[in-house]
Amino acid sequence: MYGWNIWEAGSANDFYTAAIVSMSKSWHNFWYASFDPAGFITVDKPPVALWFMVICVKIFGLHGWSIVLSSVLFGIGSVYLIYKMVKPTFGPLTARIAAFFMTITPIVVADSRTNNMDATLVFFLLLAGWVLQRAVRKRRGWLVLVSFALVGVAFNIKMLQAYMVLPAMYLYYWVASRQNWKRVLTQTVLATLALAVVSLSWPLAVDSTSKSTHPYIGSSSTNSVLNLAFGYNGTQRLFGQTTGTGGTFSGMGTKASGKTKTGAPTGGTKQGGMKKPAGGAPTGQAKPTSGMKKGTTNGGKPSGKSLSSMPRTTKGRPTGMKGGAGQGGNGIFNVGTAGVTRLFQTALRRQISWFLPLALFGMVAAYLAAYDRKKKWWQTNRKQQDVLYWAGWAFFSVANFFHPYYTIMLAPPLAVLAALAITSGLKKATSKRDDKRARWLRYLLFMGLGTTACLQSYYVWAYYPWLSLVILILTAVALVMMTLIPAKERLFLTLGVGFLCLAPGFWALTPTISGESAAVPTTGLGTGTVNTQLIKYLKQHNDKSTTYLFATTDSNTAAPYIIKTGQAVMTIGGYNGTDNAISLKKFKQLVKDGKVKYFYISSHTNNNALVKWVKKYGTKVSASAYGGTSSQTKGVGAMGSTNATLYRLSASK
Repeated sequence: MYGWNIWEAGSANDFYTAAIVSMSKSWHNFWYASFDPAGFITVDKPPVALWFMVICVKIFGLHGWSIVLSSVLFGIGSVYLIYKMVKPTFGPLTARIAAFFMTITPIVVADSRTNNMDATLVFFLLLAGWVLQRAVRKRRGWLVLVSFALVGVAFNIKMLQAYMVLPAMYLYYWVASRQNWKRVLTQTVLATLALAVVSLSWPLAVDSTSKSTHPYIGSSSTNSVLNLAFGYNGTQRLFGQTTGTGGTFSGMGTKASGKTKTGAPTGGTKQGGMKKPAGGAPTGQAKPTSGMKKGTTNGGKPSGKSLSSMPRTTKGRPTGMKGGAGQGGNGIFNVGTAGVTRLFQTALRRQISWFLPLALFGMVAAYLAAYDRKKKWWQTNRKQQDVLYWAGWAFFSVANFFHPYYTIMLAPPLAVLAALAITSGLKKATSKRDDKRARWLRYLLFMGLGTTACLQSYYVWAYYPWLSLVILILTAVALVMMTLIPAKERLFLTLGVGFLCLAPGFWALTPTISGESAAVPTTGLGTGTVNTQLIKYLKQHNDKSTTYLFATTDSNTAAPYIIKTGQAVMTIGGYNGTDNAISLKKFKQLVKDGKVKYFYISSHTNNNALVKWVKKYGTKVSASAYGGTSSQTKGVGAMGSTNATLYRLSASK
């Protein structure tokens, strides 16, 4: 599911693919996660996940499948780690069910097929949890340090998002450790130090160098990695992203979302960019295809053609769904309204919440099943400690700014807790005293399965009403037969769980069937395209002294051209188009030196002093000279299509 058809993956997320191209060209770019080959500006994330992708590209060459290969492997590795973490405590059956639920969670499949960082992030967080389990069971203090150090590595994948698991880890270590409290306190302090040292190693190494020697830190306000970590990727994610103009992106998880306009691109389509063709079946998500085409030979193997040599194509998801976007959402920042019901809302529910009711009942059932009457209520056993660990993974209930695909963070705990609901419900009474508890566990199992069936039916009603009825009726029949024929209980339970896997399994298969590798997996927005005649025009009119093919305001406009040509494109505004990566004075000097001769202005450009100068002193190039028919032509970036104008810059101005 994760790897099939990745040879049709296109350029996945153009923003990061451009960085992979650039980072593969020099150690300098590799270390700093440079977005462009000239090392002018970085991407908005640390480099660790990209390092794995660059290594794959250096080994196999630049192809659609090679840029997502590491994510595929980390996605598979996460399923394995779920099994390894659950089996020692709850047995192989629970471990297999949990691993299976993790496998077919739609957002896990979608993320594992892209070059976004999330599949890598989840793997390292699960690895940290597995090491912490071993540290507790073997009483190895140094493993506690390794565990928290791995979270530090994860910090250098997606910054503060990695810290969401820390409350669960601290709680688990304190309640599960069998050592005296002084020893636990000492190890906790040392582990926290290890976390801080590894987390800050790369940011401090970058920030301690002269700002003139490294690329501008994209999406930061002070050209600092620490500012990026605790600003754009920190408090602004929690309280609502503000751009350089002080506005918010539409679709964010606030009541005011969508009401404040900014110069930043917001994605140009509704309902996740998915179109509804005749007959009511949406074609699904536009295939990100910068520089790519179907690259297969007999047997469905990679053709070996390089990404930069392939023409651009477009491809959608399997049709047949009624009503709207199968992957839900009104834009790439639509994450519903902040609150405890967020995961049930339209923006997120079909990505992550298929087994959420079962998981909630499982959390209660597993803790109750492990309860030991001989101990005090605060004295937990090994099973209860593991339940607390999985229940402690943080939920996206408060944060205002994130993409829907970030919810892959919730997939591991939901998969494990849902599996625990099933196996806890099978627990038999060993005495009359346990008979009441066994009955309650079965009640919880029945309520979990029934509630989950009702919720799934509601989720799919807009697409397949018949499937809603199938899920409801067959699950109900399975539950009734479990009661009437106790000897065949496991058989009918298996059938009931199988019926509940139909809908999420289908949703999970859609990117595999279509060979999709989306820039924003939960939306359906297409990625960038290039104007090949524009490239030809620029190459003809630039000379050897020119460093940049052209300059523009945002990374999403620049990315497809970096991927296609391998040349540097200056993005003065970074990912959002709002960074102040270069002053007007320095930009004028680059123009005077002949290093920048053209500027590409799109409709979502902020009208800052530099852009005003370009409009005032630059010479507008007729679009007909590079493939258009009027003074403006369509320039498409990863966020959607926008009108754009090319200006020639004069060194004498």
